[in-house]
Amino acid sequence: MSNLNFGVSDNSIDFKELLKGYTKHWKWFAFSVIIMAVLAYFNIRYSIPKYAAQAKIQIIEDKGSSTELNLFKDLDFISGGKNKVDDEIEIINSKSNLIKVVKELGINMRVYSMGNIVNSEIYGKPFPFDISFYEPDSIIHNSKFTFFIELVNDTTFKYGKEEDEPLKTFAYGKNIITPIGDMVMTPNIDNRGNSMKGRFKVTVNPVSNVAQSYQSLINVSQASEFSNILNISLVDPIQQKAIDIINTLVSIYNQNAVTDKKAIADKTSNFIDDRITDIYSNLASADQTEEEFRANRGLADVASQANLSLNASAANERELQNANVQLMIASAMKDEVDGQQGYDLIAYNVGLSDPIIANTTQKYNELVQQRKRLLEDTGEKHPTILRLNEQLDGLKQGIQSGLSNATNNLDLTVNNLGKQLSQAQSRLYQAPKNQRVLTDIARKKNTIENLYLYLLQKREESQITFASATPKSKIIDEAYASSPLPVSPKKKIFYLAALIVGLLIPFSIIYINDLLDNKIHNKVELERLIKEVPILAEIPRLAKKQEKLIQKDDRSVMAESLRILRANLDYIIKQKKNGEKNNIIFITSSTPGEGKSFIASNLAVIFANTGKKVLLIGADIRNPKLNTYLDLGQSKALTKNELGLTEFLVDDDVSVENLVNRVNTNAATIDVIRSGKIPPNPAELLMNKRIGNLFEKVAEEYDYIIVDTAPLMVVTDTLLISKYAGHILYIARAGFTESKVLEFPLKLKKEGKLKGLSFVVNDVKSSNLGYGGKYGYGYGKTVKKWWNFS
Repeated sequence: MSNLNFGVSDNSIDFKELLKGYTKHWKWFAFSVIIMAVLAYFNIRYSIPKYAAQAKIQIIEDKGSSTELNLFKDLDFISGGKNKVDDEIEIINSKSNLIKVVKELGINMRVYSMGNIVNSEIYGKPFPFDISFYEPDSIIHNSKFTFFIELVNDTTFKYGKEEDEPLKTFAYGKNIITPIGDMVMTPNIDNRGNSMKGRFKVTVNPVSNVAQSYQSLINVSQASEFSNILNISLVDPIQQKAIDIINTLVSIYNQNAVTDKKAIADKTSNFIDDRITDIYSNLASADQTEEEFRANRGLADVASQANLSLNASAANERELQNANVQLMIASAMKDEVDGQQGYDLIAYNVGLSDPIIANTTQKYNELVQQRKRLLEDTGEKHPTILRLNEQLDGLKQGIQSGLSNATNNLDLTVNNLGKQLSQAQSRLYQAPKNQRVLTDIARKKNTIENLYLYLLQKREESQITFASATPKSKIIDEAYASSPLPVSPKKKIFYLAALIVGLLIPFSIIYINDLLDNKIHNKVELERLIKEVPILAEIPRLAKKQEKLIQKDDRSVMAESLRILRANLDYIIKQKKNGEKNNIIFITSSTPGEGKSFIASNLAVIFANTGKKVLLIGADIRNPKLNTYLDLGQSKALTKNELGLTEFLVDDDVSVENLVNRVNTNAATIDVIRSGKIPPNPAELLMNKRIGNLFEKVAEEYDYIIVDTAPLMVVTDTLLISKYAGHILYIARAGFTESKVLEFPLKLKKEGKLKGLSFVVNDVKSSNLGYGGKYGYGYGKTVKKWWNFS
């Protein structure tokens, strides 16, 4: 839609207009801020103040014999080193430490003095009574129970489990049955002179739960990044309790450290004693092992025995190499002879030491050469050649047999020499091993002796450490009240938060409402969306008791808005006459309920106020609404015709004169053609050519013809007769008509189906009206009530 502008063509933001959307609701902002301020006041008034306490300690590094772990540092059994501050922070604020704190201070049981709104915890001064449970502490420390006490006099008191139930009277010292076991309450002797009256609430909580709650409240932090100094702080409604908890926590931390060091020292001493006993027996075992080893191996001088084994090994190795060479030669010759297919020469004198094979081979080669020469003159079948072949076959078999025997003999020789070499080398290799074993035995003896002496020394050191175990931390500042003023609630922060929330709530509501709002609300918003199509006026919302038709000499904002509409419309009519009457004005909308009949009725009256002759036609024959406005007590029919537009279109005998009703309102007299009966086929009926005759006739007789038509998006009735209109007023209702709906009439205008299109915004809130609508001009200004924030 080229005529719609949804922020695409103009990217600039009108901050003034944006701010205006919020400032016009300033009363809501003020109301919200006041409410939040009142809530903040009551919250501060009835909140239990909390106070801060803090302490400062220094983590002492373990040096020398301060930790038994360093006893083994020289042996690298475990790695020693100084304390990790981060680990100590976790240890200090551990749940196990806080459980001990809760048990020692007994803060798992709390006594509250009950007030009208807020209960005050009693701590630090003697309770007006003492409570004792028969059950073991292990059961009480894991129980949860709440009960109420009311002191009556020095001998009796009242007890109950529920705050609202009647309390039962008991005598001091009498056994009371409770869900966590039998209980006895006695008066506090130290507080007898100052007996406290009133009601008290006593709560017993599991020690673990109380410790866990304080674990999250206590803050332990380093004074600086690489510092060993820790700051411990706690915020609690009772400042003295916070001080006691911190001091007790530091004390328990140091006690645990001393206990741990003594336990380690004691454990180390016992360990050293056991080791000394074992090492003493190991020394004797090492001497016996060396003696047995030398006796079993026959070792007197390891170096001389090694020289003899070395010479024997060298001789065996030379013989083995020669035998391997002979074996290789014999195997090669055997392969060569076995692979011959005919009678070829055989390698001779290749180094084989067997003389029989050498002679046989030489003779074989001579016969082969002789045979080769005879073959040059004779054939293969010659008797001489055949005899030579027999001789050569015999020699060849002898050579093969000799080579096989030689190979087998040489193979046995190689194996025997190899075994002899292995034995010689084994004796040679055993020499370093024997020497190494003897060295290991000596080293072990030396190590055991050194360790024995070392442990004797460390046993004395561990005894010294046990006697001089010190805490892990040094107290720099004991717990103290960091400020006499409460740290919570903070009034300035509460009131600042109330201001921010008070402004944020209406802002968020307005923002979300604007974000989700897809409807138009006034003429300014419509002008932003629509270009090139005139917007003639915006009509204000009717007040509850305001008349729907304007009155004579009416100076209300409604009347003035209609006069502005009349003036703008009259200007357009005169501007576009071009010699034609151009006085037929269609009034339509997108859907029912947008006020087209209301505008049509009042526009007819406002035109008639100028002395013009005005005709009002009800062309919405499906759902006529003009009767709603013309049958009011403020109007009176001067002439009454029962026929309407429907009858005129159906019956050709009905004339225009039979349709016109003259109606006298309090402001003016107008002529009205009613819609008539609702027909079964309104669309087809409006296509009757008589409708055109009607408009031609009345256009000549009247100055202005106001036609109330059907909604455009619901039915096609208006489009069927839109060609007779000189001007079309499209009604958009503020807070009702969606922005996207406006695409439909603009599309029809672009397609040429609607001519003379202009818009009117109806039912605009007074807060959204333009300046004229807001301030008026001295007549009919509405004074809003103080509670009306819109």
